[in-house]
Amino acid sequence: MRYKKWTLEQKLEILASSEEIGIVEACRKYSVSTGTFYSWKKKFEHKGEAGLKVTYNTKSKELKATEEENRVLRKLLSDKEIELEVQRELLKKKFGTSDLRKI
Repeated sequence: MRYKKWTLEQKLEILASSEEIGIVEACRKYSVSTGTFYSWKKKFEHKGEAGLKVTYNTKSKELKATEEENRVLRKLLSDKEIELEVQRELLKKKFGTSDLRKI
């Protein structure tokens, strides 16, 4: 099921109409669950309009690209570290020493 993303103005309109026609009728009219409505109402009472502002998709494209690049680089680094550890283990077995500085 796809969720509807409500704007700040729509949320305020629903909250205002609930005072006029009642909570249940407003929820039916705008197809909003009562749980969602009460969540919005609680946020509005505590923080005002700032509590109802849209918080999804707040990351910029540059930030997302940088995070993806960091993820790829971390994976490459971990792969390289694993490869080096395997090489060290093979050298230990081949030369029979635990001190690689002697090799």
